[in-house]
Amino acid sequence: VVCSSTSCMGLCLMAVIMFFGGLFAAYTLYRGMYPEAVASTSKHMATWLGAVNTAVLICSSLTMALAVRSAQLGQRKLLIWMLIFTLFFGFVFLGVKAVEYHHKYVEHLIPGLGFQYPEDPQQFHHAQILFILYFAMTGFHALHMFVGVGILTTLIVMAVRNRFSPAWYTPVEISGLYWHF
Repeated sequence: VVCSSTSCMGLCLMAVIMFFGGLFAAYTLYRGMYPEAVASTSKHMATWLGAVNTAVLICSSLTMALAVRSAQLGQRKLLIWMLIFTLFFGFVFLGVKAVEYHHKYVEHLIPGLGFQYPEDPQQFHHAQILFILYFAMTGFHALHMFVGVGILTTLIVMAVRNRFSPAWYTPVEISGLYWHF
């Protein structure tokens, strides 16, 4: 079976959508079934870190879009810089996520044998399930970002080696689709 890189990436992105869609559906159902547990566990979420990471992701999407445009126009130096900026934002995102995870570790909110939830013992099991969903969703997103960092590094090397032109920039464009997800 022969698969074009565009259609393969389309299949990959559909799989990602289905996977994350399942996680979001599980969270939504659990949120509706146990609103008290959600209210209780939300006190342990650093919304300001989430806001910072949202801004970082938006900036990285902008620099990735500018990288694609630079590749289309044959602007090699700008392409390299936009890819470097996108990579930088990827590392910032992962750094903020590490800070969030460290806070959960210090607070003993990582599900498993060491999980502690003394402020609301009635919500202990529901809280642990919500934290399982939190770590599944954010952990797989962080994994997605690690893969993206590898892809960006490869694109930077290719751009430095002058592999892209206005006639062929498909890897940059396809990688942009992956990054935006």
